[in-house]
Amino acid sequence: MPPAVYIVGLGIFTQGTSEFMLSGLLPGMADDLGVSIPDAGLLISAFAIGMVVGAPLLAIATLSWPRRTALVSLQAAFVVAHVVGALAPGYAVLFVSRVVSALAYAGYWGVAVAAAVALVPAAAKARAVAVVAGGLTLATIVGVPAGTVLSQYSSWRAAFWAVAAATVVSLVCTLLVVPGGRPEGERPSVRAELRGMARPQLWLSYAVTAFAFGAVIVTFSYLAALLTEVSGVPEGWVPVILALFGVGGLAGIVIGGRTGQTRPLGTLGLGLGALAVFSALLALTAQVTAVVVVLVAFNVGNTVAPLLGGLTIDAGYGYASVAWVGSGLAVAGAAGVLWAAHLQRSEPRRAGTQARTTVISPEPAKARP
Repeated sequence: MPPAVYIVGLGIFTQGTSEFMLSGLLPGMADDLGVSIPDAGLLISAFAIGMVVGAPLLAIATLSWPRRTALVSLQAAFVVAHVVGALAPGYAVLFVSRVVSALAYAGYWGVAVAAAVALVPAAAKARAVAVVAGGLTLATIVGVPAGTVLSQYSSWRAAFWAVAAATVVSLVCTLLVVPGGRPEGERPSVRAELRGMARPQLWLSYAVTAFAFGAVIVTFSYLAALLTEVSGVPEGWVPVILALFGVGGLAGIVIGGRTGQTRPLGTLGLGLGALAVFSALLALTAQVTAVVVVLVAFNVGNTVAPLLGGLTIDAGYGYASVAWVGSGLAVAGAAGVLWAAHLQRSEPRRAGTQARTTVISPEPAKARP
């Protein structure tokens, strides 16, 4: 695997740490900014808004850019947004900085995957994507707990400075290692990209992804508060449990990566079903510390999920209620998987019907398109 692929994965690690680290920072941020924890949780939704808007817009805007230029430019924008966030005098400025950070991060994701795939032969493309995505897994295991520890010994602003500094290191490595230009013969086309977006199955996969990710992130967003306020976990143990959450996610990726090659929908459906059950159990047993720790390790719409969790907390249902929201989102995602399976089974039947219709059609062949 070329070193450039690992450098691109490093960029995902540094920026992905920021995507998830607010889970361990929310209590301190809420105190410092003078807002409630649910309001601080909306900063996670702010990041998700930037991701949702930024992914398609920046994919088109950077389509014709040299890949190294795009990667470095997006990292630079991310660093500036984090410096602004670290210096933010209040909630509003921090909210905007989170949106801008996510815009840059979303664009980086799209370019990073395309760059990694272009750097390797066809047989190694899947592994290249796995290396890039592994940066995000590493962020949940190492980056997020490290940010939480740093915030406990200093402040949440120190975690923002650390992410900015790490991203600068990644930016320099990108300049030194990632090749410039584009592969010969590659002709990016906005029209072709938009044609690909017209498939209904693609939007169904987006919906399932949103429900699945939302089911996880709604609990993870308020996990530090749930652990300290409901489960009675000492603050010093929060980073360890957050790392355990990341390890559970890594185990899920390894297992799902193997079974998903032969039975993708079955694997996804089973995973979402398990997520719904474990989230419900977490809601019911949130006051039992040992059980919570085990369930966190088994938790294998990002925009809406933290908002829904915040609303349930504000409504007086407590921090454990966010796990019920996660369970409901997982059930909705599982329903989407069942629909996708139905569509998959019906496609061969539709293809067979169309073929028979073509054979018996009395219409002259030359008249058919």
